[in-house]
Amino acid sequence: MELHYKTFGEGEPLLILHGLFGSSDNWLTIGKKLAEQYKVYLIDQRNHGRSPWSDQWNYEVMSNDLHEFVEQHQLQDFVLIGHSMGGKTAMNYAVNHTPSKIKKLVVVDIAPKAYPIHHDKIVVGLNTLDLSQVNSRKAADDQLAAYIDEVGVRQFLLKNLYRNEEKNFEWRINLPVIGDNLANVSGGLAEDKRHEGTTLFIRGRKSNYIKDGDEAVINHHFPQATLQTVENAGHWVHAESPAEFLEMLLTFLQG
Repeated sequence: MELHYKTFGEGEPLLILHGLFGSSDNWLTIGKKLAEQYKVYLIDQRNHGRSPWSDQWNYEVMSNDLHEFVEQHQLQDFVLIGHSMGGKTAMNYAVNHTPSKIKKLVVVDIAPKAYPIHHDKIVVGLNTLDLSQVNSRKAADDQLAAYIDEVGVRQFLLKNLYRNEEKNFEWRINLPVIGDNLANVSGGLAEDKRHEGTTLFIRGRKSNYIKDGDEAVINHHFPQATLQTVENAGHWVHAESPAEFLEMLLTFLQG
């Protein structure tokens, strides 16, 4: 799988993986800031962004994709950052591939545990959009509002729309495969999997993805992990409180 990516800056390599329904573009602002000190790779995971589509979609194949990317680019001693689904890809890579190549691991607002499937309503809403009849993003937003109340969530999801050569809207996400395989990205790490490297978990206080009782499962799989909280952020920590997130991140990376 030849993953699409963007790269900025020079220096130590730093890789960033986006979350479900996202893309590398979600991390452009933070990525360009980090590029002042690192060589940043913003990566589109399979079935997202401009990376290829595949009927196989789970953490095993996504962590294998990342392994191939690391080998292809001959990366060593890199920082690995993953948000949400990307955080689980990063965790799976760390416990299953070449952990010695990871200098530091950062997991943003996701724990190494199983979660109930809760994105099915989003998939239903996206599938109701008849893109052949949608002539503007506002029209798409109006239709999607019947399923998703939060304006910010709708705007995030609709970033996946693009106009093809015929100027018609299409999805950059592989919606059929994502919809059929949500269970594959809801699971946690196997009980015996551990990563002994230096790790930071960052959560948003307003998010319910990492709860106060989750330190036990985090420390079970990542015994060298610390957990820090961004107080005024929800699940999209890096977008909601970018300055605080960046300060917290750089303090960890440079400490």
